[in-house]
Amino acid sequence: MYLIVGLGNPGKKFEKNRHNFGFRTIDELARLHSIDVSQMQKKALVGSGSIAGKKVLLAKPQTYMNLSGEAVRGLLDFYKLEVPNLLVISDDLDIPLGTVRLRQSGGAGGQKGLKSITQHIGTQEFSRVRLGIGRPPGRMDPADWVLNDFKGDDAILAAEVVDRAVLAVESWLTEGIERAMTRFNGSVEQPIKPTKQPQKEQE
Repeated sequence: MYLIVGLGNPGKKFEKNRHNFGFRTIDELARLHSIDVSQMQKKALVGSGSIAGKKVLLAKPQTYMNLSGEAVRGLLDFYKLEVPNLLVISDDLDIPLGTVRLRQSGGAGGQKGLKSITQHIGTQEFSRVRLGIGRPPGRMDPADWVLNDFKGDDAILAAEVVDRAVLAVESWLTEGIERAMTRFNGSVEQPIKPTKQPQKEQE
């Protein structure tokens, strides 16, 4: 089984926030693959099902962003899953809006949900999909910016990012992190690289 975790804050008032990019991606995966993510387990809303022929558990921690690691640790332990089977989807201030970046490991880069997960599972060697939200305009506090809703053209771009992120997750499940990185890292304006075709045997 694969554990796919989207980060965000629970509650209606946070629903359309930049900080809830992870939740939105989980919601879209759940919709497309008919997975009901409504069972509360280990401080997260979870749902199990199948994506691209792989058994998956989709999860949205309900601890608020800064304590996301509590839910992730609990789910890994409960289902006896290894860290290579974990994928985390989060927003990222240091990446422009409209950009998707997968990584095999790395630091939290100021993302407190990723920091909490690293602390609770004891490693930063886990796959993640980072969805850019860009830096705040002017002198706006980044803490206020992440709780800002997507509006206008940004909302349209955000929906395109979620679509690309969903495809990236499916690629991670079927092709692995490195191939998914090659195909999906970049702006939503860039074409997605095709799936590797098996080489034909020589006649």
